[in-house]
Amino acid sequence: MITLLGVGHVFDLSRSVRQEIVARRPRVVALELDAVRFQALMVRTPRSHGLSLFQLLALLESRIARKYGVEVGDEMIAAAHAAQEVGSELALIDMDSRDVLLRAWGEMSFRERFKFFFGVLGSLFVGKRRVESELRRYERDDRGVLAEFAAILPSAKRVLIDERDEHMARRLLQLSREKGDVVAVVGDGHVAGLLRRMEDEPVHVVRLRELRQAPPTSNASFSFAYQL
Repeated sequence: MITLLGVGHVFDLSRSVRQEIVARRPRVVALELDAVRFQALMVRTPRSHGLSLFQLLALLESRIARKYGVEVGDEMIAAAHAAQEVGSELALIDMDSRDVLLRAWGEMSFRERFKFFFGVLGSLFVGKRRVESELRRYERDDRGVLAEFAAILPSAKRVLIDERDEHMARRLLQLSREKGDVVAVVGDGHVAGLLRRMEDEPVHVVRLRELRQAPPTSNASFSFAYQL
């Protein structure tokens, strides 16, 4: 059995993610990370200063996360710790993030690059109320939001979402067949694509909306692009 936990990397989900993993005690906990991103999260490597595309995206996530009182990727750290707690193997299933982003940028038309860059730049000044509004819109019609994203930025949609979905689905199916039960912590924007690519396998899904609403346990002490 594969269980997908659909997360948003800027929300307070650590408690909910840990609860799901501890309750299920899978053979493998799979994270939507590559080795470099995982290492950076686990040691909290300081981000370099500048105005490259990488730094803009990192700054965007960081600013939004602070509105929710968390650090970017806290849910991934919680998942890694929970895996260790229950003795699960940890697997990093994503493609190399820098290669993916550079390839997406290289394949975009000038028009797409303009929309992408200034869309990210404008999002730096979005308030929490707008984030919640966009999240509700996504929860009502995630397929529609994906279609809208594809219409505006077709190259970005193909490289950043579709190709990564294909890669992660293959890794999850391989892990499930070789190891047994898998809990995968992935951006909620990838859930629909992963399900389509694993339709012949039993897959249980816990969406972002459910994780954000999960009640705390007695011993607990924690726009569309935000779900990628």
